[in-house]
Amino acid sequence: MKVLIVLTSHSQLGNTGKKTGFWIEEFAAPYYVLADAGVNLTIASPKGGQPPIDPKSDEPDAQTDATKRFKNDTDLKEKLSQSVKLSEINEKDFDAVFYPGGHGPLWDLANDEKSITLIQEFLSSNKPVAMVCHAPGALIKVKNADGSPLVEGKAVTGFSNSEEEAVELTDVVPFLLEDEFKKLGGNYSKGPDWGSYVKKDGLLITGQNPGSSEEAANVLLKVLKELK
Repeated sequence: MKVLIVLTSHSQLGNTGKKTGFWIEEFAAPYYVLADAGVNLTIASPKGGQPPIDPKSDEPDAQTDATKRFKNDTDLKEKLSQSVKLSEINEKDFDAVFYPGGHGPLWDLANDEKSITLIQEFLSSNKPVAMVCHAPGALIKVKNADGSPLVEGKAVTGFSNSEEEAVELTDVVPFLLEDEFKKLGGNYSKGPDWGSYVKKDGLLITGQNPGSSEEAANVLLKVLKELK
């Protein structure tokens, strides 16, 4: 099985002068769940090369078993530093795609034409799409074949308004994921802040926050096995 992992290339946290990027746990936990199950993984990002890491995800209180494993994994760090340009990716080469979050995707992947097309291609080819935390923001401009929003009528989750408020970025982000999904007609729901909460609707899998990363990857793995 081959799975594509798509990371953000966006490093600026709005106009705050602070840095953002992808959240380590949301990349490392799914990566190891899938890799340990024998899945062949390719990492891509809009600009290619080293995707920016959100510095906050490297702080002591954000550490998990997966992030500690990543810290000592020189091979994975090397692979990460050479992420493939998203424009060079072909959906036909993969069985599924996973999008880790961090705030970065709200700026670039939400508007990236190649990413939007890829998501449509994966789903129309009966291949699962999994996303966690802020990465479901990459769905807001994705359409169904009839032109309606992809998330319309679908059970979805993602970083909640209350979680955004807790990290004091409500006025910094380009849009609030929970609000945007509801506006598009998505059937948004959430679990307790920071707890693991994952929704699966057909081939679309979304996780609410960093703590949902591992569960989202396990759900993806289960779906892939069922499709085999």
